Amino acid sequence: MPELPDVVVYIERLAERVEGRRLERVRLATPFLLRTVDPPLSEACGKKVLGLRRIGKRIVFGLEAGLFLVVHLMIAGRFRWQERGAKIPGKIGSAAFDFESGTLLLTEASTRKRASLHCVRGDAALAEFARGGVEPLDAGLDEFRAALLAENRTLKRALTDPRLFSGIGNAYSDEILFSAGLSPVQRTHQLDAEQVERLFLATRSTLELWLDRLREESRGAFPEKVTAFRQGMAVHGRYKKPCPVCATPIQRIRHADNEVNYCPRCQTGGKLLADRGLSRLLHADWPRSIEELEERRAEQRAAASAPARARGKRR
Repeated sequence: MPELPDVVVYIERLAERVEGRRLERVRLATPFLLRTVDPPLSEACGKKVLGLRRIGKRIVFGLEAGLFLVVHLMIAGRFRWQERGAKIPGKIGSAAFDFESGTLLLTEASTRKRASLHCVRGDAALAEFARGGVEPLDAGLDEFRAALLAENRTLKRALTDPRLFSGIGNAYSDEILFSAGLSPVQRTHQLDAEQVERLFLATRSTLELWLDRLREESRGAFPEKVTAFRQGMAVHGRYKKPCPVCATPIQRIRHADNEVNYCPRCQTGGKLLADRGLSRLLHADWPRSIEELEERRAEQRAAASAPARARGKRR
């Protein structure tokens, strides 16, 4: 799912192309994409784009006459900038927004269509999309601390809760926690003052780092490869690959559609966090530390190679 850095860069590149330009029409290939009926979407057609903004992970097009188009890309939704009047792709295309300057395609490469489009009128209606989370790049330490400690949650859940922090999702929360050297399952109320400040600084530095990288990647062009698994990430999407700091294999916890990626040496003191499915299956056999896991894997490799060695001796 596009998160704060990805959404900000989308908005910056869109502003270069559509701000001050007229939205000529909207073509829907997936009627379910549109979640509102009043005002009708047709009322937005012919209006100029006055500005773009971000609300959490949503992208907002501000139009004339107090209208707003609010797009949430969800997990698989992506934007593509094409020549004016471009055809909507058959299998993955959801909509096309035709501007004077070109066509913005909305695609969703998934069988589960979750992306949404709302057409609303007025600031009050737009404000309903705000979940209340603080802006992590605007908040000072005191505001950050207040949001973080509002509830006793795991750090992973706290960072990704839009009621607490705006725009942070699964990918960048993994990177933030690695940068801070904190366990994703540590409870917020267990943090001391130094750890809170460390997490605050890691949040800002991680998001700023990726904003700079994504801006550089898309300089002069529209972002085409928006993904949660990026080259250069330390832990997210790097299961079993070596930690960039200590070379320990990155571990993960999987739950439903999400997973937590972490380094057991840099973040959890060598302790392996229990994956719900595997720990239920293995019970007492679940390894408690990275050392125990590595010992078991060495034993498995030795056992697997023993028959081959025996065959070699018989020859």
